[in-house]
Amino acid sequence: MNKNKRLALTSIALCCSAFLGVASFAAPAKLNVLFIVCDDLDTKIGCYGDAYAKTPNMDKIASRGMLFAKNYCQQPICNPSRASFMSGRRPDTLRIWDIPTNLRDRHPDLITMPQWFKQHGYFAQGIGKIYHNYNQKIQGDPDSWSVPQLMHWDSHTTEKPVLPPGMPVPPNLAKDIQCECRDVPDEAYFDGRIANLAKEALQGFAKTGQPFFLAVGMWKPHGPMNAPKKYWDMYRREEVLSPNPATRPKNAPDLAFHANHEFLSYPPNYDPLREVDEDGKREMRHGYYAAISFVDAQIGKVIDELDRLGLAKNTIIVLTSDNGLQVGEHTSWGKMTLFENDARLPLVIVAPGVTPSGVKTRSISELIDIYPTLVDLCGLPQPAGLDGLSLKPVLADPT
Repeated sequence: MNKNKRLALTSIALCCSAFLGVASFAAPAKLNVLFIVCDDLDTKIGCYGDAYAKTPNMDKIASRGMLFAKNYCQQPICNPSRASFMSGRRPDTLRIWDIPTNLRDRHPDLITMPQWFKQHGYFAQGIGKIYHNYNQKIQGDPDSWSVPQLMHWDSHTTEKPVLPPGMPVPPNLAKDIQCECRDVPDEAYFDGRIANLAKEALQGFAKTGQPFFLAVGMWKPHGPMNAPKKYWDMYRREEVLSPNPATRPKNAPDLAFHANHEFLSYPPNYDPLREVDEDGKREMRHGYYAAISFVDAQIGKVIDELDRLGLAKNTIIVLTSDNGLQVGEHTSWGKMTLFENDARLPLVIVAPGVTPSGVKTRSISELIDIYPTLVDLCGLPQPAGLDGLSLKPVLADPT
């Protein structure tokens, strides 16, 4: 090899080495967060072992990440649970144990999970039911978000099908007062519109390239059971599973079942002690499964858009609920108790580069662990005062 050629090759090698050196020290792109929270979703999901449930999209998420088989909320009722996991603090720390108490009334200076991300360069957006501050003068906790929250929770009893102008509302084919089976498109109900808004938000993030924390709060499968007819048609009424266990535990005190018949009735038909015949009970369980499949389809639309936009490779996905629900189990119709049906709920985390695919862990997790876990995965400093623990070690090793 002549001298000139050797010098030329040496120069190329040095240039390549310099380039690789710069690349190796370049700051890695920030991970995005897609936080999906459902309402009253228990473990009646395919990936949690319910062979009857038709939940292909939630099952798909579980196949891409880690399923926490023993995940628990802090208190099985909406407001305390949501205030707790959005702040990373236990209800006893917050002193919030009921529906009316607003998080900001008790803790005006507390930094919530999306607020912490916002303070560290993320665009934080909330769509749907994230907090539960129903009937409060401040809706949706403005401090948490970079833009006003969309489709914030108002009341489950106010939801009526919204159809295009001139389109008549189809008849309700359900019989029980808490069930609604109408042949309408997904967008007739809140969750269908929430999914579309979430897709639009993802499209905006793909254009700007700014790291994002997107919280998507689905309203279902919380009652009343008003999924579109096509989701009812996914199940045969005569094959709907009976509650298991169907009876109360022997010698269980009445206190163990307090205030947990809300599922039977919502205003304006509030009668939590009304008698429901076996056909009505089966219809409500049918409706609960239909609502699960409805919300599963909406989650699928959001995940498909994340994939289509090429964002999934750099986005942590969290799928969970605020609490579980008893749908006839132990003769109960609601939540608020400490039975596994109420307190245990789904948690699936997909963390690119950290979680193996399709893995299940029996390590105990709690909803308050989500805040420190996401902060840890994204390389942000841990805020002071959190009661939860980072699950990152479990995500790296499920044992």
